[in-house]
Amino acid sequence: MAPRTLLRTCPLCEAVCGLTLTLGEDDRVLSARGDREDPFSKGFVCPKGASFGQLDNDPDLVTTPLIRDGAGFREAGWDEAFDLIAARFAELAAAHGSGASGIYLGNPNAHTVAGALYLPALIRALSTRHIYSASTADQMPKQVAAGLMFGDPLTVPVPDLDRTDFLLMLGANPLESNGSLCTAPDFPGRLKALRARGGKLVVVDPRATRTAALADQHLFIRPGADAYLLFAVLHTLFAEDLVTVTVEVDGLDELRAAAQEFTPESVVARTGVPADIIRALARELAAAPTAAVYARIGTCTAEFGTVTQWLVDAINAVTGNLDSPGGAMFATAAAGGIARSRPFRPGRWTSRVRELPEVMGELPVATLADEIETPGPGQIRALVTVAGNPVLSAPSGARLDKGLAGLDFMVSVDRYVNETTRHAHVILPPPRSVQSPHYDFALLQFAVRNYARYSQPLVPLDGRPSESAVLARLAAAVSGQPHAGTGAESPLAVVDELVIAGMLHKAGMSDRRDELTGADTTEQRIDLMLKLGPYGAWNGGELSLRTLLDNPHGIDLGPLRPRLPGVLRTASKRVELAPPQLLADVDRLSAGLGATAPEMVLIGRRQLRSNNSWMHNIAGLVGGSNRCTLQVHPDDASRLGLGERAEITSAAGALTVQVELTQAIMPGVVSLPHGWGHADSVTQSVASANAGVNANVLTDDSVVDAISGTAVFNGVPVTVGPA
Repeated sequence: MAPRTLLRTCPLCEAVCGLTLTLGEDDRVLSARGDREDPFSKGFVCPKGASFGQLDNDPDLVTTPLIRDGAGFREAGWDEAFDLIAARFAELAAAHGSGASGIYLGNPNAHTVAGALYLPALIRALSTRHIYSASTADQMPKQVAAGLMFGDPLTVPVPDLDRTDFLLMLGANPLESNGSLCTAPDFPGRLKALRARGGKLVVVDPRATRTAALADQHLFIRPGADAYLLFAVLHTLFAEDLVTVTVEVDGLDELRAAAQEFTPESVVARTGVPADIIRALARELAAAPTAAVYARIGTCTAEFGTVTQWLVDAINAVTGNLDSPGGAMFATAAAGGIARSRPFRPGRWTSRVRELPEVMGELPVATLADEIETPGPGQIRALVTVAGNPVLSAPSGARLDKGLAGLDFMVSVDRYVNETTRHAHVILPPPRSVQSPHYDFALLQFAVRNYARYSQPLVPLDGRPSESAVLARLAAAVSGQPHAGTGAESPLAVVDELVIAGMLHKAGMSDRRDELTGADTTEQRIDLMLKLGPYGAWNGGELSLRTLLDNPHGIDLGPLRPRLPGVLRTASKRVELAPPQLLADVDRLSAGLGATAPEMVLIGRRQLRSNNSWMHNIAGLVGGSNRCTLQVHPDDASRLGLGERAEITSAAGALTVQVELTQAIMPGVVSLPHGWGHADSVTQSVASANAGVNANVLTDDSVVDAISGTAVFNGVPVTVGPA
């Protein structure tokens, strides 16, 4: 059979780019390039997407279940693996109750159909409050702020990139990350287009990143000081009578009062940004025909992450740019959005050991090690991980590594034996990406243009279960339900039929079950979600699964459009500009105005050819600028007497790392990339040969954002000296 060309969406980051793949006779991916007919990505592809075939064909992928055998693993059949899981979870539940189990969900789950549709069933089956994910190491402050302001943590405004005249970007580097909580294929091209049409881009970052190099203006800022800068901008807007509010809001007077003491002069020492620059920034935001403020991971993973995200959208609101074309707007996803029936409320319960708050049903990953180590009722004795490597991505990684080794039982759904899954008693591998369907339920809720695209599996499973079937069967096994049925009796079909029946009943359409189309019950669920969605064939529109199958390059559903007050779930049905939980943290922020800054602080770093910890096993993506080095300003290196290697120490641990001198980083700041520190004992040959160091040895899991519980990875006080 001659090579054939097939289409699918890239699952490797948040940009949702269309790919054109060439597959050979053996169903291996020979090449990957951008899909020029995709109306959203228009042929754009980054180095990660171009390496899709190497990832999909990686010889180090786990392809059959593995069961622990002494210090290593042995291959096993699927029935044996699930039988063992069912038996061990039954034993543990009998001895310790269901509350002794936990689950950790990694970043890739946001990019899979299985993660969106079947993880809820697995979480319910575990019947535990020990739910953890990468969200509290990344984005939770943004979602908490959105939840408190708009009533729903999934109602997240994004910059209307294609129409804005002025973009203020803090702590984000989309030329490396491709965007985050802002789904925008070819983010670089969109920023260049902004400037080409006469707009202005201002980047605020402790590093002169690739994104900063593209900007009209780059402002260095001391790590963790973004909230001070934004409050000073708000102060100026109020003081100079530059406030324009175009949506219904509550709390404007309270917001004005909270900003009163944060004058531009008062925050200079804390931020490093001159007062006249801050005032000019406020005036430009107010004067621009359209403007948007956008802040991401560098500002989320800081001590005042949630306060910062609140101030971002408070400024968007008081400059008249919230829910307005060219400002910060809300996407209208074709499927996946579920309207809340009541306003969002964080902290409904707290963690057992440190009493950290629950948010969106999960607890902060910063306390996962506590819950594993600390004896007593509710101690985690069994853990399920799905597509995650918290040993490298969570704070105090060395402590977590030790804790996982002492678990009574651990199951991992993962493609690799990595630093986390090496501790598992059973590893269940999902199939290759080309064997899986793809629809971006989560990411299209944060898209800068409304769009939908579905990719069917391109290669048969050849007897392997789909990732959806693995999760559904795992849910049955851990809850003591039958886990070995086939056809309509399979756990997958049972889950799907329950969900379909519930959705149809809620919609008053129980008699329309036979109208759903799809190759299996998973596709029928997607068909139902599309038909009931805002563009759906059962909701006055035309969209269905059939529509997307007939348009394999994707469908453009138009620019973002105003959605307030319809998307609000606040009790007042207004935008809440001064939620009490956020105002309560302002005193803590105020107390830091006169604090002495540490001599040196550590920040993270995104890399274009990397995505967290799991893309270091491809030779073409490792090397060059994609290395694990400590970036240091030459003046600091000279002052500290640094040579080729440095020893860096924090309250949590110490590392020795290669030094990279660069003028691109602010004096007093050093930077390590995230996701390195690969162990010799893993089966990822390229990654272990390019190990690097684990930056989270230095991250103190006792320090979190007070409101969301998110770990603080940026602005970590450190001591740096010669190795």
